[in-house]
Amino acid sequence: MAAELVVMGLGHVGLPLSRAAVSAGLATAGYDVSRPVVHGLTDGRSHVGGVDDADVAAMLRAGFHATDDPAVLDGAQTVVICVPTGLTDRGLPDLSAVEDAAAVVAAHLHPGMLVVLESTSYPGTTEDVVRPLLERGSGLRAGEDFHLAYSPQRIDPGNPTWDVRNTPKIVSGRTALCAKHAVAFYSRFVDQLVVARGTREAEMAKLLENTYRYVNIALVDEVALFCHETGIDIWDVLHCAASKPFGFAPFSPGPGVGGHCIPVDPRYLAARAESQGFAFRTLAAAQDVLSRMPDHVVERALTILTKTAGRPEGARALLLGVTYKPDVADIRETPARQVAAGLLAAGVEVSYHDPYVPEFTVGGTPLPRTENLRDALDRTDVAILLQDHACYARETLGQARCALLDTRGKAVGSRVTLL
Repeated sequence: MAAELVVMGLGHVGLPLSRAAVSAGLATAGYDVSRPVVHGLTDGRSHVGGVDDADVAAMLRAGFHATDDPAVLDGAQTVVICVPTGLTDRGLPDLSAVEDAAAVVAAHLHPGMLVVLESTSYPGTTEDVVRPLLERGSGLRAGEDFHLAYSPQRIDPGNPTWDVRNTPKIVSGRTALCAKHAVAFYSRFVDQLVVARGTREAEMAKLLENTYRYVNIALVDEVALFCHETGIDIWDVLHCAASKPFGFAPFSPGPGVGGHCIPVDPRYLAARAESQGFAFRTLAAAQDVLSRMPDHVVERALTILTKTAGRPEGARALLLGVTYKPDVADIRETPARQVAAGLLAAGVEVSYHDPYVPEFTVGGTPLPRTENLRDALDRTDVAILLQDHACYARETLGQARCALLDTRGKAVGSRVTLL
């Protein structure tokens, strides 16, 4: 029996989407080119934060199955493409996974099928990249023989409040009828839908959401750099500014940005704009600031080690939290890797503590991991709080015997140095 829905790409976007669809009673299958992912899910193991093994087990009991066989697309009513969109070695948009997925769908496309792209990309991807691949590979016409839509993902790993169902979802279609079919599909498991004028508007809205955060984080980071140079307490500045009930949205400085979206999506926008002769000067300035933050953390740590240990060479540094956001097991694009590399290059012995990350490599070499936080703080020369995990209690950090470089404004104590 054919699945109603096939989700292509069972990662941080596709697996939560599959769970929401299964919970709503849709006969759902998942397709992924990674055999370890498929085998893990088949055995009831989750590889995605926010979806645990019990969730996968419940999905399997409800009829969900994962496969790497594209034949699963045969007869499906709806196919949602949730494959990753990253960057090439030159920092340009890499749509190879989207193109591969579209080619697979095209080979199984049938009249009346709804094909939705959820992968984040630049304006025009649905119309100029996905549509031609689907049409050439199937001989069918989008908007006439099958329905083509774009609906950007809004997954926030580790967020206990907002999930697939209660997060408003943007929906768009190549034609008004395509959009109507997309609305009918998503309304089965999403509470609120926002219909965009077209696919380009929906694609641009997604990039704007993350670029807004990118630019504002860069602004606060640069203010933090200025405050450091002039002896101003950046955390008190932020506390005071955030008291304004209008016209100000609080952002916090840190060691850099990470995750799949924030460091990547603005580059999609900048590359698309550049190809059309438009220069996003704000993005260029933000990238310059954000790229400097890990090195700034390294410089501050080396200064501390020179004061406390005499010199950085042979001194010991402990990284606290190497994920890109608090209380999730996600290290994609984490600034911790650049911080560690900078310290190692200066001859510092680097180890890390993170309850969510059993292994962490830098330049292909595993960093030593410690599990006992108090003992590790006693044995190191400087601890660097990179991520504000809940396990890092304010009192524990403030009472540490070692020096502490706090990039999150959490600790208070005589040995604490703020970013």
